[in-house]
Amino acid sequence: MLRMALHWQILCTMLLGAALGLTLNAVGSRQPEGQSTEHPGGAVQRVGMSRAVQVTAGTMWSLDTPERILIQFEPQGDSPRRIVVGDHRLIEQLLNDEGEPWPGDAGPDVRREVVPTLKQLEAADLQAYALFQAHGRSWARCLGDWSKLLGDLFLRLLKMISIPLIITSLLSGVTGLGHANRLGKMFGRTILYYLVTSLLAITVGLILVNIINPGLGGGVEEIAQANAAGKGLAVVLFEQLQNMIPPNPFGAVAGGNFLSIIAFSLMFGICTILVGGVVAQRIHELVDATFQVMMKFTLLIIRLAPVGVFFLMLSVTATQGAGIFRTLGWYMLTVTCALAVHALIVLPGILHFVAKRNPLEYAQAMSPALLTAFSSASSNGTLPLTLTSVEKRAGISNRVGSFVLPLGATVNMDGTALYEVVAVLFIAQLTGHDLALSQQVVVAITALLASIGAAGIPHAGLVMMVIILQAVGLPTESQGLIIAVDRVLDMGRTAVNVWSDSCGCAVVSRLETQEAESPKAYVSREGDLNI
Repeated sequence: MLRMALHWQILCTMLLGAALGLTLNAVGSRQPEGQSTEHPGGAVQRVGMSRAVQVTAGTMWSLDTPERILIQFEPQGDSPRRIVVGDHRLIEQLLNDEGEPWPGDAGPDVRREVVPTLKQLEAADLQAYALFQAHGRSWARCLGDWSKLLGDLFLRLLKMISIPLIITSLLSGVTGLGHANRLGKMFGRTILYYLVTSLLAITVGLILVNIINPGLGGGVEEIAQANAAGKGLAVVLFEQLQNMIPPNPFGAVAGGNFLSIIAFSLMFGICTILVGGVVAQRIHELVDATFQVMMKFTLLIIRLAPVGVFFLMLSVTATQGAGIFRTLGWYMLTVTCALAVHALIVLPGILHFVAKRNPLEYAQAMSPALLTAFSSASSNGTLPLTLTSVEKRAGISNRVGSFVLPLGATVNMDGTALYEVVAVLFIAQLTGHDLALSQQVVVAITALLASIGAAGIPHAGLVMMVIILQAVGLPTESQGLIIAVDRVLDMGRTAVNVWSDSCGCAVVSRLETQEAESPKAYVSREGDLNI
């Protein structure tokens, strides 16, 4: 297998991890009668938990299945508690204790709670979460959690080199342009491409959600509370403007604020070009040498990509299983079809007619980055692999790739914008709100602007969706309707985000080449930096 090309290695390990995870989920994710544990009290500490948790002595019973988790905790000297971790449709069952194999009789003092996800349980009730992690998980979930820890090690390696690679890549590319005028043209072309493709993605989403109508006939009355605080669109955009001006550039680097890092690096590179002469030459040589070292570092880490992808896929499928695809099926079908149309028709069309590149060959060159983006659901985490694939496999110059990709990973979110439009209209249909054409236009514009502010991390689009829900008067807590399947769809939309960024490199590179070949192409004056 080591002799296979990298993209085939990643594909094979991804499929192997998915198959093994689905098998584990099918045979080891259910406890027919639950399990009960006596706990003496004291500190609980598990691998993967950030700190030890002090819990009260008592009895804990749990039932762990892919569809929902039931937890009953009876602390000494306090009322019993029953917790359901699952989607909104379990609320009525929880309140009436119908159809669930709770141990014992429900007395009048039993406290009942419901949360959509384990992550929200950790935030709301750390004691119950710690007990479940220590004593309540099925062995399929245990293996899935261990796989996630191992897969996250690979993501940590990628994130470790992301910021140094972005800084050196941007500075090397900008200082290599030779003139500020060329940077301005490249910036304008890049932003224009991002706006056009995002609008095309949103249009595809609007058309398909109105054709399929995935939410009609749902008749939902009860909705789980979502874990997201609402912000107005103007507030979010102003925050993005603030993030572009870091009060402390070193603090931005330490905090991983990509927008601040990119803005400062661009400004530093522009000033280097304006200074020119020997100073610019030396700075370019320094950052270019550092960039070469970081690229070598990246290539060494990328060799671990098949192993990392295997554990990430094993984690997702072992804990969620195939049953997740039967929940909200029409909604998932709509999102998947819309993403497929954009990724397989719209973007290849742009590649063929504008960039003059063969879409199949270009996709094959970018396949390591696309497969890693799909399995990790993080475009920022995949950025080092995307940069390497664009330059080493697709033949795009560092001058273009180092500028277009970091900017795209921050502001270009085709898949996220498309997903948000479909999700909001699905929620509107499911809850009986008929959005007029004018309101759908508001959804489209807001989704475009909100996607710019979405971070390149898992579930970022779900948080930004609050802005769109507020824009058309839908309750922000209605996000609870789709939170159960967000992770699965997040993988697909992240791959589309990375694919769009990659296609943007080809488009900008083609336009730059055309300008260089033009008789009116810029000829550098004596004294300009021309590397």
